[in-house]
Amino acid sequence: MSKGERTKTKSQSARDKIKAQQAAQRARDKRRKTVTYVTAGAVAVAAVGLGVWYAASISRSEEATGALAPVTVQPDGTAVMAQSGVTAPVVDIYEDFQCPACKELERVSGQTFKNLAAEGKAKVVYHPITIFSQEPTKSNSVRAGNAARCVADGKQWLAFHDLLFKNQPSETEEGFKVDQLKQWGKDAGVSSPDFDQCVTSNKNAEAHLAYSKKISDEQKLDHTPTVKLNGTEIDNQVLFSPSQLRDEITGAAK
Repeated sequence: MSKGERTKTKSQSARDKIKAQQAAQRARDKRRKTVTYVTAGAVAVAAVGLGVWYAASISRSEEATGALAPVTVQPDGTAVMAQSGVTAPVVDIYEDFQCPACKELERVSGQTFKNLAAEGKAKVVYHPITIFSQEPTKSNSVRAGNAARCVADGKQWLAFHDLLFKNQPSETEEGFKVDQLKQWGKDAGVSSPDFDQCVTSNKNAEAHLAYSKKISDEQKLDHTPTVKLNGTEIDNQVLFSPSQLRDEITGAAK
């Protein structure tokens, strides 16, 4: 082989070697990118999973932590739930038995209010009102509000309160019928002998409507549920997040 041929062969070999090295480098770069994408994807999935978990955790309803705090039904139709001697912080719940959002609040955060009162960490005051002006929602709400006023025993009142929300009728149909209200009274353990007659006669309807107007004007209520902590309305985002709701109410006691 001539000197020129040997030089040509060496040059070809060097080029082949360089090409091989470049190909190997490209392969390594590709593997690194693949690993990076997979890692980034895993991090993204983990972040989404964490976000879902967090959202679920703050919206998870509480379980009952013990016996209920004493409930006292007031002459104006409100009901106070608190341990003896607990006067603050005060949680005022303005609700309409026909209001779907009020039903959802009871489902999501109702147990939080009960637990905080039972733990002696809040005085909870329920204010059943009628906020609707159109039919059949107005009459439905008034019948339910009247029936609640027919229950004098606090424990029975709270059980009846919960049943009214559990059995809330559609906003587009007549509901909270007299026979239904009587049956739910029995289911709640209402023992007063004049309960059925009180429900049938709708004897408390006018008082219920008068209180609804009075408290709505005083508190400037334009929607239900409205929940106030020491007189200041709680934001809906907090209201429907039991863990945040607990933190806000207990924080007000410090």
